[in-house]
Amino acid sequence: EGRDHGTFRMSERITSFRKKNLSNKSLIRFFFDKIPKETIFFKELQVKQIKTKKRILFFKVSLFRNCNISAILCCHFQAKLSKKVTKAVIAAAGFGTRFLPQTKAMPKEMLPLIDKPIIQYVVEELVKVGIEDIVIVTGYSKRSIEDHFDRPSQDLINNLKQGGDSKKHLLEEVEEISELANFIYIRQKGVYGSGTPLLNAEHIIGDEPFIYTWSDDFIVSDPLRFQQMIDAYNEFNCPILSMVKAKNDEDYDRYGFAGGKEIRPGIIDVNRIVEKPGKDQSPSGLATNSGFLLTPDIFKYLHKAEQELEPGKELFTNLALDLMVADGKQIIGKEIENGTYYDAGNKLEYLKTVVDFALKRDDIKDEFRKYLIDLLQ
Repeated sequence: EGRDHGTFRMSERITSFRKKNLSNKSLIRFFFDKIPKETIFFKELQVKQIKTKKRILFFKVSLFRNCNISAILCCHFQAKLSKKVTKAVIAAAGFGTRFLPQTKAMPKEMLPLIDKPIIQYVVEELVKVGIEDIVIVTGYSKRSIEDHFDRPSQDLINNLKQGGDSKKHLLEEVEEISELANFIYIRQKGVYGSGTPLLNAEHIIGDEPFIYTWSDDFIVSDPLRFQQMIDAYNEFNCPILSMVKAKNDEDYDRYGFAGGKEIRPGIIDVNRIVEKPGKDQSPSGLATNSGFLLTPDIFKYLHKAEQELEPGKELFTNLALDLMVADGKQIIGKEIENGTYYDAGNKLEYLKTVVDFALKRDDIKDEFRKYLIDLLQ
């Protein structure tokens, strides 16, 4: 609307642009790269604000002209945008048989890593990346999980208040737990396998993307593993598999593995997913561990996998993902950067996890390290 005023309004369908798998911010830059520079005379593009409403992307940028006069460019266009990820499903219905008899009455998800149960570490990481609604799919013996994320009892509150300032931080910690997120609990029903918790949570997820993860294995990384997955989702707008390199031959009999064409280091376009393939049959050395970021069309393929399931077999999530790949759907495998994978679902790996976490705690690490050194001498 006049170069002197420095304001332009334009509308453009960008379906072809979206096929380039650009994030929203990258898409804006791509869009403006198509505008002849002599038309608007800008040296630098700074994205000031991005908002979405009903699949319309609104944004403001500043154009810095040769005359150093800043102008605001207001544009809008229709696009198929990546929906914000605000929901997660945690599978927590397993019997924890590898920890019997301890797990006869106490869920394995409540095993402590120093002073927090394993599942709380998973929940806290989800909250840090913007998850608001967390669906925990449990079994009949998992009531203590619900109690843990509920408000503390009045008896406990009174006891901590009587402790004065020395217990004030403990009171704050236990009161914050129930405010971490909106918690929804479902009892698992259906055939055994990792796909069943998803089918149980289908009516809550609806048509939104979501994170699916577990409460006894996780990856400690920087940036957070879930943030890395969300960033990949915003870039490719399709399901994302969290992946880590296999450490030994036994891993190929314990986890699912994915293979495909490398887009760039750490990112593959998945063309095959196999559950517990064995080393000789594995499509790659990358295990699909610790979680998925899924789109709602996964449910269609889960139902199909369930219908085709042979009697007595487990309904693995990877069966549905493999059906998606066969149907031409894009799935991206993301190797988690700067991460350490912890499988706290078996005795030895759980003990290793406890030791690692203890050595990172400022309040106990020095004395604990000295104890270990003295023990091994």
